[in-house]
Amino acid sequence: MAVRVRQQPYIQQPAVSPQPPQQPSKKPNYKKSKAFISKREKFLYMLFLVVVAIMAVAILHTQSKIQTTSMEIQQIEKEISEIANQNVGLKVQVSELSAYERILKRAQELGLTLNEKNVKVVPGE
Repeated sequence: MAVRVRQQPYIQQPAVSPQPPQQPSKKPNYKKSKAFISKREKFLYMLFLVVVAIMAVAILHTQSKIQTTSMEIQQIEKEISEIANQNVGLKVQVSELSAYERILKRAQELGLTLNEKNVKVVPGE
């Protein structure tokens, strides 16, 4: 039986005539859009970029002014502290030079004498 099945003639399928390829349905020709981005939008984008660039430059300029001013302030503060230190040193020197013993010694060197009648006591600072 198995042999009979193999001996049976092939069943031919009917020949199919090739069909012409289907053409896509024609769409009506619309005008192509002029551009993806209109001229007005390009102008607005460029204007936006210019404004952003100007603002960035202004911010950088302001930051540089702030930095310069900050450096000047630090320099002035340094000068103030140096002058304050000098003032402290000069005050110590004045107190040493204005000591009573020193003044008395200097007066005796110059030949001055102490007269008790002419001495007036002045309250100190």
